[in-house]
Amino acid sequence: MYNKLIFEISQPGKIGVSLPDVDVPRKENVIPKDLLRQGRIGLPEVSEPEVVRHFVNLSNKNHHIDKGFYPLGSCTMKYNPKINEQTCRLSGFAGLHPMQDAKDAQGALRLMYELGEALKEVSGMDGITLQPAAGAHGELTGLLIMRAYHESKGNARKKVIIPDSAHGTNPASIITAGYEVVQIPSGPDGLIDLDALKAALDQDVAAMMITNPNTLGLFESRILEVAEAVHKVGALLYMDGANLNALMGIARPGDMNFDVVHINLHKTFSTPHGGGGPGSGPVAVKKRLIPFLPEPNSMKDGTTYRWADPSPQSIGRVGAFYGNFGVMVRAYTYIIMMGAEGLRKVSERAVINANYLRRKLEAHFDLPYKRTPMHEVVFSGDHQKEYGVKTTDVAKRLLDYGFHAPTIYFPLIVHEALMIEPTESESKETLDAFADAMIKICEEAKSNPELLHGAPHTTPVGRLNEALAARLLDLHYKTAESSKT
Repeated sequence: MYNKLIFEISQPGKIGVSLPDVDVPRKENVIPKDLLRQGRIGLPEVSEPEVVRHFVNLSNKNHHIDKGFYPLGSCTMKYNPKINEQTCRLSGFAGLHPMQDAKDAQGALRLMYELGEALKEVSGMDGITLQPAAGAHGELTGLLIMRAYHESKGNARKKVIIPDSAHGTNPASIITAGYEVVQIPSGPDGLIDLDALKAALDQDVAAMMITNPNTLGLFESRILEVAEAVHKVGALLYMDGANLNALMGIARPGDMNFDVVHINLHKTFSTPHGGGGPGSGPVAVKKRLIPFLPEPNSMKDGTTYRWADPSPQSIGRVGAFYGNFGVMVRAYTYIIMMGAEGLRKVSERAVINANYLRRKLEAHFDLPYKRTPMHEVVFSGDHQKEYGVKTTDVAKRLLDYGFHAPTIYFPLIVHEALMIEPTESESKETLDAFADAMIKICEEAKSNPELLHGAPHTTPVGRLNEALAARLLDLHYKTAESSKT
C-alpha cells in the first residue's frame, strides 16, 4: 500500500479528525450562492495514521540533506542545524502578523536590524535590504537599484556585462531589468579575460555582474583590476553571492570594490532549500546606493526599533511586507551560534573539503582548469565518453550508491561538467565514501557501461525517458513503458 497514491488509499467514510456538533446558531446566506462550492470537494478520505505514514514514506523515498550527501555545486546544500527550526517556530515569531504595529513587534524588528548589520559586516557593505525572496529576486533588485542610480545621473545606460561562466539567472535578471546582455569569454585560466572586458566597456555599460569565486570554483584573483576598469567608465560592479560560503571571514566583497552584492540566506546561512524553497536574497550596497534601496527597512532608534523613514529615491517594494521572515530567523540563529570565528571556519573547511575531493578524483576525471579551487571543483566526464558513458549516466548511477548527484552540465564552458560542492558540513568519512563511489563508477564505465546506461536500479523510480517525462506528468505512468517509448 505504500506505493499507492493517497487517492488510492482513500475509502468512503474514513476520517482523520472528528469535529463536535456546532453549538452556536447557524447564519444562512452569508456567502453569495455563486461563490459556494457545488458538490463534494473531492479530497481523499483517510485515517490519521494512514495520512501520516503516507507522507513519511514519501519523504523517505525522496533524497534530502537529512538523509544523505547532497554535493550540489553552486547551490550550497549544507546541513541545516535543528536549532534553526526551533527558533523560527517560537510563537512570538511564527504567530506574528506582518501588519502588527512596530511597537508590538520589537523582537522581530531587532532581529531584522541585527541580521542586516551582521550581513553588512560579512559582506563589507554599507546598507542592506532583506526584502528579496531569493537569489534571482536579489539579482533583479540589485539591477533595479543600479538602474535607479544611473537614472538619477541622467542616463540609465543600456548594457550589463557578464562572463561566459555566469549563473543562468544572471542574463534573465538583466533582461527583466530592461538591459541588454553582453557576454565576454573567460581566459584559458578560467578567470575573466581582462582584455575582453576592457574591449566591451564603454559609456553604455551600466554594470558588470560576476560571481566570486566564479562558477568554476576559482577565485577571481584580478578582481581589483576588474573593479577599476568597470568603475573607470562609470559603471557599477555587482557580485552574485551564490558562492559566499567560500569567503566568510576571509575576504569581503566590499573590500574587493563591489558596489552591490546579493546574499543567499538559504545557501550560505543554512536554511534548507531543496525542492524550490524557501529562500531569501538580501541585497547589500555601498553608501552611494543606500537611497535607492527598497523599503521599508528596520532601524535602531535609541533603545527601540522602527521602520526607517522613506527615501524619495527608493525603488519601492520588491515583495509583500518585509521578506521571508522565517528564513531570516534561521539565518540569524546560525550567525549567532557560529560567531565570527565560526563563520571563518565554515569557509575554511568548505575549501578544504572541495580540495580533498579534487585530489581524490583528479586521476579518474578530467580537470579542465588545474588551478586550486575554493569551495567547489568542476570536473569533466569526457574521459568516460570513450566507453559510451555520459555525465548523466554517472549522475544516475550515484543514486544507487546513496548519493545525490552533483550539478551536471554546468558551467556551460566545461564539456560534460560535474560540479561538486561538498560544503563544510560533511565528514572525511562521507567524502571518502563519495569518492569511492565515483571511482567505482569509473571502473564500471570501462567494464560494464550498460549498467550505467540503465541506472538508477535501486530507487523507487527507475530511469525515465527524460524528454517524455517532462511533458507527460502522469503519476500512474510506468517507468518500464517510458524507457521503451
